Amino acid sequence: MIVDDAFGVMQRVMGEFTRNKINVETIVVGKCELPGKARIVLSVIGKDSADTAMARLERLQDVCCVQLVPMEEQSAYALISTSDGNVGLIGGSAQVEEIIERTRPERYVKALNALERG
Repeated sequence: MIVDDAFGVMQRVMGEFTRNKINVETIVVGKCELPGKARIVLSVIGKDSADTAMARLERLQDVCCVQLVPMEEQSAYALISTSDGNVGLIGGSAQVEEIIERTRPERYVKALNALERG
């Protein structure tokens, strides 16, 4: 989603998830290509949860645009702790998940990144 880059916006966005009892799996937030705006990428489990969240978020004053990105169009990144140090992974969501499953690292963090095409 694209939101106003302002104090308290993230709290209002997350409040919608809390009120609807929707767990957020990953959060990526940062400034974006539009002046005065930020991009928030949130991932949830289940299309019903995503649809509910989107309907609520579209009503918030600070939210300019909300879009659901299908899983096959998402990319992911992970930071994996190894005995030789940390390793960063970037790729398709399924590719990153497969590497994590195969290597079974003791510690890691994984986040999704979803940008609309075009």
